Amino acid sequence: MVDDLQHQDSQRITIGVMTFAGMWCAICRLAVPNVWCLLCLWQLLGVCSLWFRGHVAIDAKMASTEEKRARSPNPANQDAMVAIKRVAVIGAGPGGAIAVDALAKEKAFDLIRVFERREAAGGCWLGDTTPPPLLTDLEALANRTADPPVDIPDRLPAQTPKLTQPRFADSSVYPYLETNVDAIPMSFSQEPIPSDRSPHSVALHGEDTPFRHWTVIRRYLQSLLERDGYEDLVSYSTTVERVEKVGHEWKLTLRRDGERSDYWWTEWFDAVVVASGHYSVPYVPAIPGLDTFEKLRPGSVLHSKNFRGRDHYRGKRVVVVGASVSAADIAYDVASVAQTPVHAVVDGHRANLYFGDEAFNHPRIARRSDIARVDGRTVHFADGREPARDVDAIIFGTGYTWTLPFLPGVEVRNNRVPGLYQHVVYQQDPTLLFVGAVAAGLTFKIFEWQAVLAARLLAGRATLPPLADQQKWEADRIAAFGDGPRFALVHPHFEDYFNELRRLAGPGENGLGRQLPVFDRAWFKSFLDGHERRKNMWQRLNAKAWDEAGVDELNLGTVPGAGRKTIEAPPAYDWDTIRKLPLLLQALQGLNTKAF
Repeated sequence: MVDDLQHQDSQRITIGVMTFAGMWCAICRLAVPNVWCLLCLWQLLGVCSLWFRGHVAIDAKMASTEEKRARSPNPANQDAMVAIKRVAVIGAGPGGAIAVDALAKEKAFDLIRVFERREAAGGCWLGDTTPPPLLTDLEALANRTADPPVDIPDRLPAQTPKLTQPRFADSSVYPYLETNVDAIPMSFSQEPIPSDRSPHSVALHGEDTPFRHWTVIRRYLQSLLERDGYEDLVSYSTTVERVEKVGHEWKLTLRRDGERSDYWWTEWFDAVVVASGHYSVPYVPAIPGLDTFEKLRPGSVLHSKNFRGRDHYRGKRVVVVGASVSAADIAYDVASVAQTPVHAVVDGHRANLYFGDEAFNHPRIARRSDIARVDGRTVHFADGREPARDVDAIIFGTGYTWTLPFLPGVEVRNNRVPGLYQHVVYQQDPTLLFVGAVAAGLTFKIFEWQAVLAARLLAGRATLPPLADQQKWEADRIAAFGDGPRFALVHPHFEDYFNELRRLAGPGENGLGRQLPVFDRAWFKSFLDGHERRKNMWQRLNAKAWDEAGVDELNLGTVPGAGRKTIEAPPAYDWDTIRKLPLLLQALQGLNTKAF
């Protein structure tokens, strides 16, 4: 402070002398034009000196501020947390949309900012009008290294040419996509999803279909941000490129997409809520010859994220890889228009826990083993049986890679984020929180419970257990579920998880904050009933397809894997069975099966 005052006094004296000299110089110039005296030169040098000293002072002050921030200790636990007044939310999908409401209703923060890299809210429910990008680096997708951090300009703010590095912000929506979860368990507790039903869904599931067209979900999520002025908190077309802790503050480096260039700048916050999701970067397994196949016919290798509807595959020879929901939907969908058979790589892989493998029992679908290699347009399978020849497209429904390129200080291991307590709180620094770091079925509701806990903690109205207890929770979960994707699987312990988050969040204070109801088992029942409805639909339509077309007519007689397969129906769901499912899953892992 004293140094600043001395600097200001020195500047005032210099400016005074320069003003007097300037007046004298003006008189001199009128008397003797086109002649420069020593006083003129001294004045010119003085102006340059003032400009230089001013910039040096500004740079020194900025450097001093950064140094002070860097010297400030990082909070190792909740006791070291400073008052939280500025909160950044990354993402305006379902997790980000509900996080905004949870934070705002605490009425404890001076600033809430939401950064969304797309042009509107909705996350993976936001459609695209542009063609899907080509998968140009299959090796990086296979190695799970396809979304590295970008280079940041040395000085900010800055204007740069448009970024060309792929950021995987494109949509996974196709025109007739419907939800595969009942609207009741899918919706937030206080905001029901509208009952608009598409003719397509009604035709498949009846007048009371519980499923919704993707546009209904998109509008639903946007409406959450159009209330109470929340839209003013959102910065669209803005990507968070780096999040780093400097002292007690979080420094966010931001990039806004422009038509011809990108604009970069920084903002500072006390806490960060990461709600960016983990369904952006496709995973495509390494297969010999796959890269050559794609280069010979660009666009012939794609991920389910880039699927834009069955019409693109009319009359084509198609291989679909994957045994879970996306692959099942796509194989069943393209079977009606593609050349027979559609080769579905499912043998040796566990069926989806919720949906089974009923979709693959279509007469136009042939079940195949893993792909061993691709030679030209011929796909060879691991069991050595008849290859698929003259293949036009290979579609992968093989899941995603979780990446956090903007958080270089946070590890992503085995497709999960280590060090999170209750999948929400970063144990090393509880001013960093996550909404959506789970694999579950009641996703929107889980996001809501997580968001309320995060908001209460940041508002100082909820407390965490000791750090040792948080670490024990994670260690116990690793022992039970492993240090991989199953760690983040909430199923089937929904009730226990919801109630624990509700207990940690507490009721709030003086009526402030978003209130969480007690877990309702009817939510889970509706969730399971919806899955049964989809399986029944596949069974009904597949039976009809088999009745209408014989094997000889479909030319499936020589195709291995073609033919009816019956699936034993699961027992009726009850809560004792649900709670024992983890033990059953562990037993299944001992079998010769694997999941993508």
